[in-house]
Amino acid sequence: MDLSIVIPLYNEEESLPELSAWIEKVMQENKFSYEIIMIDDGSTDRSWKIIEQLRVNNCNIKGIKFQRNYGKSPALNEGFKAAQGDVVITMDADMQDSPDEIPELRRMIVEDGFDIVSGWKKKRYDSKLSKNIPSKLFNAAARRMSRIKLHDFNCGLKSYSKKVVKSIEVYGEMHRYVPVLAKWAGFRNIGEKVVEHRARKYGVTKFGWSRFVNGFLDLVTIFFMGKFGKRPM
Repeated sequence: MDLSIVIPLYNEEESLPELSAWIEKVMQENKFSYEIIMIDDGSTDRSWKIIEQLRVNNCNIKGIKFQRNYGKSPALNEGFKAAQGDVVITMDADMQDSPDEIPELRRMIVEDGFDIVSGWKKKRYDSKLSKNIPSKLFNAAARRMSRIKLHDFNCGLKSYSKKVVKSIEVYGEMHRYVPVLAKWAGFRNIGEKVVEHRARKYGVTKFGWSRFVNGFLDLVTIFFMGKFGKRPM
């Protein structure tokens, strides 16, 4: 299988039909064999019913349902376990990531030999106070601590070789720092691609200040694990 598209989601009933149709169009145009793995992270709306309906018309769509909201990291972790494609693409379900980026993200893994390619939303449509400023703080701290030169660690749009996703475990709020986890696992060929950031069309942002705090706490964890993790007890 060429591609696994892994999509964690929470209360995204409005966007799912349009998103799945767009992905299907891109797959057909490029003649990719693929699967779309949608992980419903305990949605309280009709997201799971929509996924079931979409599966009736497209056998490449697969669903995983959590009984409650665990967070993006556990959702990604389950998606990685289930993925069968040679290249794995992660993207958000809110239509702010463009499926048109998928062919080039795949090419950079297959032809250029990257282990990971991380999207960089150079031009953003988020509120500066609520998300842009926290993201810049996260990225600056993550670059300094990890020594990985990425502009946008938190971008949901990334591509991975299959070996990477089968070699790491994502937990806590570590979805922000998957490139760091991959580097620890020995995958050091990490690239970056400028990707389109689309204005939100449906729903509301799931970002909150609690996630900001949790993200920094996990960054501290990463710092100590990176510094002391290789030393004997």
